[in-house]
Formats: sequence, structure tokens, C-alpha cells
Amino acid sequence: MTDLRFDGKVAIVTGAGNGLGRQHALLLAARGASVVVNDIGGSTSGSGWDSGPAETVVREIRDRGGEAVADTNTVATPAGGAAIVRTALDAYGRVDVLVNNAGILRDAPFEDITPDLLDPVIDVHLKAMFHVTGPAWRVMRDQGYGRVVNTTSAAGLLGTPRKSNYGAAKAGVVGFTRALALEGAEHNIRVNAIAPIAATRMLTESLADVDGAAAALMNAVVDRLDPALVSPVVAFLGHEECPVTGEIYTTGAGQVARFFIGRTAGYFHPALSIEDVREHLAEIRDEAGYTIPANPREEIAALMRVVAAKPKSPTT
Repeated sequence: MTDLRFDGKVAIVTGAGNGLGRQHALLLAARGASVVVNDIGGSTSGSGWDSGPAETVVREIRDRGGEAVADTNTVATPAGGAAIVRTALDAYGRVDVLVNNAGILRDAPFEDITPDLLDPVIDVHLKAMFHVTGPAWRVMRDQGYGRVVNTTSAAGLLGTPRKSNYGAAKAGVVGFTRALALEGAEHNIRVNAIAPIAATRMLTESLADVDGAAAALMNAVVDRLDPALVSPVVAFLGHEECPVTGEIYTTGAGQVARFFIGRTAGYFHPALSIEDVREHLAEIRDEAGYTIPANPREEIAALMRVVAAKPKSPTT
């Protein structure tokens, strides 16, 4: 079995000064990529600035014989995103892999979410997808090749208390990933997302708000949630051999699984009433025979097939 390598490829990893991003950068560099290590060096809430974390990771990579440069521009603004990509172009002349990893937390009960708790989270997790991916995308499109790996979360896919801001942003990442996968297909750009589970500063902060059985379970396994065990999935999705696009993978502690959006067979009546919904709710929710539409056209086509196969109601 040949090793998957990134020789001659250039990767940008945002939020790479600590935790998951650091491990992503170290692995990509170890496999031959030239890496832009981006991090503002702030706290988990996004406050502060320190060039130290990014520079430390760059030294680690170079000490191991790899190639990397540090970048301390913010992902939260269009100018910052453009500057990150410019760092890659100035240093290496191209961009092949973009790992959108940077993130912050500003958790609170929904009724306490104020603009200062909402806006920065949306900026870093969702708007940053546009700020950084936009200029990288144009480079990838022109060279006819690219890989984008976005970071979503179970908080966005499944919901988590006290994270309405974070969950909304992370759910947006899924829609962004799916749309770009479709747009990138003709340019040999593949776009996927991960929902990681790892022992990072952000997980530690999140666990502070968890109690009971869930907290006990997490604390029992947290020592097995090595961030380095997430990075192989990121690297595979960022590799030229990756065959998939528009997909979401959850990964942690060495386990990898796929999240997907399914559609039940449902219930049809040409003159649907409120009472029909009530009486047939179990059928509507029944997961037997579900399908996985690849795009809105397929979802609409599923509806049209049902409509076409059923006669009109005599009352319509």
C-alpha cells in the first residue's frame, strides 16, 4: 500500500496554532505539503492576539524537516481572508488544500444571546468560510484543482443547549459545503466537512457546562480523544485521491463515520389536511425506505414521482 503524500502541494490550515489545527498542519507537513499555519493566537472566545502559537507550530514543522510559514491574519474579515491566501501565494505560488478549522466559543442560554455573543461566532465559523475560501477558490478554479475541508459540529447537525449561536453557524457550514461541492465539480475542486470530537481547549470549555451522565461518560474517555486521531480524515479528504465531495464525516478517538441527510418515504394525500398530518405522523416519520437526495432537484423529483403516481382527489 503506497503512502498518501502531498509533495508539491500547498495547504492552508486556519486556527492551526493549537489543538486540531496544529495536528492537521503537522500531519500535512509530515506528508510533504508546504503549510501556511494560520492563527491569531487568541483565547477560545476569540479575544487577544499572539503570534507565538503559529510561529511555534512552524518551528515544529521545520525541526521535523518540513516546510511552513506562519500567518496571523484573522479569518473573520474579508481583508483577513484575502491576506491569508496571499501569504500562501507569496510563499509558495499556489493553494491546493484549504482546511477551514478556526473556531471560537461564546456559549450562553438562548435568552442571553446578545450581538456580542452572536456576531463574532458567526464571523469566525460561517462568514470566514466565505472570507478565506473565496480567494482560495479563485486560485483553485484557475489551476483546475483544489480540496477544501470545512469544520462543522454535532452542535450544528444535532443541536446542543447553550450553543444556539455556534450551532446555527455550524449548520450553515453544512449548507456551504454542499453548495460548493456542486459548484466545484467541474473544476476538480472537492469540498467536504468533518464534525470532529477531540480533547481540545474548546471541548474542555464545553464540558464545564455539562453535568450528569453525559459529563461522566465524556470524562471517562476524554484521554482517548487525541486530536491527532482526527487529522488523518482531514488529510484524506484533502488528498488528490479523495473520491467524494459534499459529504460530512464525524470522527474522534480513531473512529470515522458518515453523517447524511435522509428523506423518509412519507405520506401523500392530494388534499392534505391538518388532521391527515396528525393521523399519519408515524408514517411520515417512519425511517424505513429513506432516500438520500444529492441535491434539491432530486428531492423535488421524489415529490413529483409520488404526485404523478397518485390520482387527483375527486374534491380537487
